[in-house]
Amino acid sequence: MTTPQPAPQPLPTGSLTMPSWLRRSIGRASELSTVQRIIKQRQIHTICEEGRCPNRGECYGQKTATFLLLGPVCTRSCAFCQVDKGHAPMPIDPEEPQKVAEAVQLLGLRYVVLTSVARDDLPDQGAGHFVKTIDNIRLLNPETQIEVLTPDFWGGAGAGESGQRARIAAIVTAKPACFNHNVETVRRLTGPVRRGAKYDRSLGVLAMVKEIDPTIPTKSGLMLGHGETREEVIETMVDLRAVGCDRLTIGQYMRPSLEHLPVQKYWTPEEFDALSQVAREMGFNHVRCGPLVRSSYHAGEEG
Repeated sequence: MTTPQPAPQPLPTGSLTMPSWLRRSIGRASELSTVQRIIKQRQIHTICEEGRCPNRGECYGQKTATFLLLGPVCTRSCAFCQVDKGHAPMPIDPEEPQKVAEAVQLLGLRYVVLTSVARDDLPDQGAGHFVKTIDNIRLLNPETQIEVLTPDFWGGAGAGESGQRARIAAIVTAKPACFNHNVETVRRLTGPVRRGAKYDRSLGVLAMVKEIDPTIPTKSGLMLGHGETREEVIETMVDLRAVGCDRLTIGQYMRPSLEHLPVQKYWTPEEFDALSQVAREMGFNHVRCGPLVRSSYHAGEEG
């Protein structure tokens, strides 16, 4: 008889003072306003803006951006994420792939990351929309490299591993420059931090990509500060390497509002440097590890 597993316990509340190394300029106003104007005119979204990324000015200046597909409302309820959730998602804009491609052309972007909210309400979870957007970008911008940062594609119609694999295979067949799916946190904290997600399911996404096409680089990331230990972070790195994950990002969780999980610890730059060294010794061939690192930080340097 299987012993029932205890339900994940809620994380403790608390308040910490943000350290000086997490305060930085968001970049030149001209670069921000140009991107914001173009995306607003086309009624499209970037995770740079929706997630209030601290690096968006730097990335815009380096001709990179991360577009948020399938609308701004997520059907999941991750307790750390800034993206809107908790009410009905918007209908998909069938013109979004073309609008994104035009924005890429107008901005002269050399490297684009396509991500999305989770859309458990859609028959294919939005996988086909990723493919259409990739195709449209390549028609107008044949030299632009395209990375994808996807949800786990689990749920909705055709739920289960076979449906999930078909959705992932459709995107892999489109040959992105890199396939990213974030585990976000360590195994022990996945329940309270990533409500609706499962740690092993996320590892399975990365494993499937390699099974379908071993030549496509895979990538994953963690946000520290939820109460994880150094040992748990290293254990997560080991798990990622076990499924062939090539690239790794590790950054500091910064609480978006009082409605989100509180920060349990601000990891120091020195601790991030030490984790970076461990990751490289494990065999990750591209590592970005630091307090302000996010999933797409310097992504274009990896292609």
